[in-house]
Amino acid sequence: MQRLRATVWAIIILGLLGAAAWLIMNIERLRPLDLKAPPDFLTGLHLQRLKMDAPRCLAVLDEGNVDAQPATSRTMQNGCGYDDAVVLRGDPVGYGGAVTLRCPAAAALVMWQRHVVAPAARQHLGTEVTTIRQLGTYSCRNINNRETGRRSQHATANAIDIAGFALANGDSVSLLRDWDDTGAKGRFLRAVRDGACPLFGAVLSPDYNALHADHFHFDMGLYSVCR
Repeated sequence: MQRLRATVWAIIILGLLGAAAWLIMNIERLRPLDLKAPPDFLTGLHLQRLKMDAPRCLAVLDEGNVDAQPATSRTMQNGCGYDDAVVLRGDPVGYGGAVTLRCPAAAALVMWQRHVVAPAARQHLGTEVTTIRQLGTYSCRNINNRETGRRSQHATANAIDIAGFALANGDSVSLLRDWDDTGAKGRFLRAVRDGACPLFGAVLSPDYNALHADHFHFDMGLYSVCR
């Protein structure tokens, strides 16, 4: 009896895995990703699917009216480089300069800015965000800048660090200054952190550790964490 139950569970698990794989491979045919539409329960699968289809990712950005162009490739050397990145210039919110990110991460960033940051600013701050202040994307280094260990997602332009926001009313929000704020700015920062979690693989905030006291880290790596 136990062997039969184990066999039945194995069949069920294999069936679920097969169904999930089929859904990932065919999700664009079932319902194409639209960056202009709010995220839903399929958005995460869409973004994962884009990792396997660079031309489709570029088309999604174009269809979403995103100001982005393919970036010049960097040959992979010693775990650093990229060949499917884009240069994102703003949408219409600026980033303090051009942002170079692998295409799926850029798509996630656009959705976060449009469907998480913008409404959260209106709800909690009563104004619009004009600039998302970022600390960088591509950097050939290890995690936490250690001399040894795994390469950071920054080493393949698969991550971005966000330090704060400039607002249309002339004010600003800073993670270093405002994370512990008990008022509107603190609520805004937690709302945009939480809203990033369904879109990115890893979302790290000041709650994660002291190394992130002044920024959010968003990446599209294999590891999933939201803190």
